[in-house]
Amino acid sequence: MAQATLVANKNYSSDERYQYDTFTTGLILHDMVFKRSDPGPGDMVPAFDLPVVGGERFQSSDLGAKPVLMVFGSLTCPVTESSGPVLNRLHMEFGDQIRFVVVNTREAHPGELIPQPKTLREKEEHAEQLRQHHRFAFEVAIDDIEGTFHRAMGPKPNSAYLLTPQGQLLFRAHWANDARSLKSAITQVLAGRGMRKGKSSAMLWPLLKAIGHLPAVVQRGGRKVARDVWRAVPPFGVMGGASRLLPFLPRDYRGPAVTIMLVGSVAGATIFLLL
Repeated sequence: MAQATLVANKNYSSDERYQYDTFTTGLILHDMVFKRSDPGPGDMVPAFDLPVVGGERFQSSDLGAKPVLMVFGSLTCPVTESSGPVLNRLHMEFGDQIRFVVVNTREAHPGELIPQPKTLREKEEHAEQLRQHHRFAFEVAIDDIEGTFHRAMGPKPNSAYLLTPQGQLLFRAHWANDARSLKSAITQVLAGRGMRKGKSSAMLWPLLKAIGHLPAVVQRGGRKVARDVWRAVPPFGVMGGASRLLPFLPRDYRGPAVTIMLVGSVAGATIFLLL
């Protein structure tokens, strides 16, 4: 069983409740920034001991002999959906030198088909589905039902961390689909060079990449996912729906293309009204 003592005394507001059933505007705002108290480059990772799908353990006291790329994610997170191929490509290139682990968290956008897990057994099932869905050839670990370890790290839906075998954080990325930053950090670590930059706070491009994956998450999680997104973040709802009109583009590029289309339409309408 995973430890459940790291943040047991922390009080959460209604928008900070870990096991929420409805995604809200407050949650997306919390996802945008790390707190100063959240672990960052140079810190030691908080102690954890998590079960892994298929057996074994993922433990802070025994990370192995290789650096570790640790990523948080869930079945209903559009950014996790877009980061799956990124992680698989990185694993193919660096898997013999870096230990890859995805930690299954709460569902980012629970719906009627994939609700928020209420028991550890349900969370284990979601972790197995996550591994199968993305065809991960590496470990998928399972946090406890209260998200003890996830909350101790700062509960972002798809953050990524590069750790030393001793558990020191070398690099932090806000979003795991930030392929360029992750590859650069891994390359620097394997080359034995000091980190040029200890974190990536890239926001716009990772989120735009995820927009094109939102319809697939809605299809898998249920229509409630779409309704919650529309209520909490209307622009994302509009862009996710519009991305369906671009099936000929790779999903990573549908969000940016929709953005260009919308900006162009607004600019065109403004010019027309001014003439």
